[in-house]
Amino acid sequence: MCLAIPGMIVEVLGENSDLALVDVLGVRRKVDLGLLLDEHPTAGDWVLIHVGFAMSKISEADAKDQLRLLTELGEQQAAIEEVQGYGVDFLVGENGRGG
Repeated sequence: MCLAIPGMIVEVLGENSDLALVDVLGVRRKVDLGLLLDEHPTAGDWVLIHVGFAMSKISEADAKDQLRLLTELGEQQAAIEEVQGYGVDFLVGENGRGG
């Protein structure tokens, strides 16, 4: 299944980096911000992620609504698996969880 999943930027990785550490339902991964550099994403911003790329910034309210809907539809685990599938090289901490 192809999902655009909301995640919160925890940290932009370096001053000149296109990468950020993003939290999606407790799973943390490095995500490419290259498509959003004109929007200057920062820690605390919410983004929609697809296959390891942040596609757009969204409001916290919209992000929480989408996460709630994923949970209600029983798609929370699919969202987690989608994020985990971004690749071993994007792994942050043990089992993709921060730490």
